[in-house]
Amino acid sequence: MGNTTGPTDQNEDIRIYPNPDCRFAYTLNNAQPVRCTWISDQPLFFADCEAVEDDDLLLCDDPVFQALERDIAELQGKTTVYEKISREFTQAPSRASELFAEDAAFISDCIAHKGHEIAALETRLRQSRLASQFLSFAELHGIRLQDSRQVVDASYDRDAKTIFIRPDLDPCVQVLLVARELRRMWQHRNGAGLHPLTFHPDHAVMINRALVADLAISMVRVAWELQLAGDKDAWSRIENSQMQDLGRAFAREACVDFRSLNSGKAAAACFETWFLSERCRKADRNLIQQMLADYQGYVFSDNIEGSRSVAADVLSALGKMPFGQNYLAPSVLQIMNDPIFTDVRDRSNANFLWFIKFERSFTEAETELGGEGVAAAKMAAPEATNSATIIAFPVRAGAQTRKTARQGSTDTTT
Repeated sequence: MGNTTGPTDQNEDIRIYPNPDCRFAYTLNNAQPVRCTWISDQPLFFADCEAVEDDDLLLCDDPVFQALERDIAELQGKTTVYEKISREFTQAPSRASELFAEDAAFISDCIAHKGHEIAALETRLRQSRLASQFLSFAELHGIRLQDSRQVVDASYDRDAKTIFIRPDLDPCVQVLLVARELRRMWQHRNGAGLHPLTFHPDHAVMINRALVADLAISMVRVAWELQLAGDKDAWSRIENSQMQDLGRAFAREACVDFRSLNSGKAAAACFETWFLSERCRKADRNLIQQMLADYQGYVFSDNIEGSRSVAADVLSALGKMPFGQNYLAPSVLQIMNDPIFTDVRDRSNANFLWFIKFERSFTEAETELGGEGVAAAKMAAPEATNSATIIAFPVRAGAQTRKTARQGSTDTTT
């Protein structure tokens, strides 16, 4: 059949297609003995072109050279833009000062002139019985609401006794976020605001999940009560957000029996739904990142039984409401023993948690061993003297026998 891998005689022909992506195919004696005759998109030689140096050809086709050309072109474009911006600021420095002043005013504006918006937000929240009780409790402890653009969405500052809320958020979002922070304030004031890192790592995961789940439940319940009062915007927001599964679980129990609001059955169903979702993975990841950083100096509990007892008390306090029954108190033991609430199902989070516990136990063991070595050295220090004792190595029996035999043979010869 002949060799079809390259041009071997004058009967072979190279056909160049006119499309931009050049393709080259071979025929042998006007026949195509193979299924596909396409060899490459690069010619093996150029008959009608001027001579091109091989080095230049390789350099142009080099991917590194092409990438370098693209980088140079990109840098030239950026340089042109930067020069244009610098010329604008050089020609109009007053405009740059104005932009800086506008940014500074946007960040540092304390909403003194927007007090009516806070008042309207409180009036709207008081339509919910739970939020109204939270607001009354906050007023009793001197905690106030204040607008601030220096927070991401909403934040409860314990030291300042203030709940900060961004004024440029949607009103129904503001209602839900303030309800969440009011619940956080309630947790803090009722003994459920302990930081999870103060517990044993196994219990810290469970407590952190319960704290986050309780905040979500407060948002759902306030939205439901506002809907009953005629304000349906917050509940519509719940139904059309990622919290819709929590809203359905809460609404299912509330619609079956309206007394489930005060009995805690609706909140308990919402609490269980939170743990059955993938929210546990995100909460565990945030907690593990805090464990790895631990820049605030929290110390894990050394006594696992003591940590377990305190965790049970925190769970009981976490389910307390301003009115109605405690929705977590009847199921505290189940929560602490059920794998749904305690197991870390994500493999990466479980590996990091194991590493944290291993490092902690290793550090404790190393500290204990180091303390024992120091104590032993201190006990042996008074017995040390400047005298030295010479210890002679024992003579092996075989070596002594050979030495005696050599002495005997010498005497005989003599």
